[in-house]
Amino acid sequence: MEDYILTQSHIDSYLQYLCSEERAEATIEKYLRDIRVFAAWLEDKPVTKETATQWKAYLSAQGMSPATVNAKLSAVNGLFCFLGWEGCRVKFLKMQRRMFRDTSRELTRSEYDLLVKTARRQGQEWLALVMETICATGIRVSEVKYITVEAAQAGQASISLKGKIRTILLPRKLTLKLLKFSKKQKNASGAIFRSSDGTPLTRFQVWRAMKSLCREAGVEASKVFPHNLRHLFASVFYRATRDIVKLADVLGHSSINTTRIYLLTTGKEHVRCQERLRLVS
Repeated sequence: MEDYILTQSHIDSYLQYLCSEERAEATIEKYLRDIRVFAAWLEDKPVTKETATQWKAYLSAQGMSPATVNAKLSAVNGLFCFLGWEGCRVKFLKMQRRMFRDTSRELTRSEYDLLVKTARRQGQEWLALVMETICATGIRVSEVKYITVEAAQAGQASISLKGKIRTILLPRKLTLKLLKFSKKQKNASGAIFRSSDGTPLTRFQVWRAMKSLCREAGVEASKVFPHNLRHLFASVFYRATRDIVKLADVLGHSSINTTRIYLLTTGKEHVRCQERLRLVS
């Protein structure tokens, strides 16, 4: 098999390709981060099926979970496909489908309420409202930029991602809060949540601000990150509607299998279900 040398030019070209494909900003960042780690590990060695397989073994030896390893392999396999280095692709680690959710990372409704109340008590109205917006609509943190004054006035937001456009309905109570906040900030149009320089908030700004609430709110830091608000929305929405197809549409998932991941129960919930069966005398 031919040996290939991975250069910065290759990585830059792949970046341009990902952007042209309108991949999500977070996805692009993740792919590039993993590819750069792979490139640093190579230390100028040629890319072959063998070296890619060795990297896979190296990742596993670091104690990473199979899901984490596979995510990193997906990044480099995507690069190999783009470059035409098909022979260098490696197989993913085999994983049994998860049955239960990790309780150490599950954000409960009461913990969410504590975070919102703590943000307001600290005078961070913008953060409290960002969390309520994500949790009340199920949008991704990267989609907060689509929550505009115009969207609040119309009661719905059009979100564009990966070449798809979906409409998110905004609860009446939320729109009133959004409009009141934008008026106070003297924003007559455009994105409601902005940085000090007037640009839309970034994912990192929201993540960092949420992490700063943990100690004061008394919530484990492992549970506090923007995407967990989306998970909380999904579980509450499904319990209310029992409609996974509708939930997939609202979340913007192209596959219901992706939505299923959001609806995993905890081990304790599963045991309670088993006990209700009363199959042990």
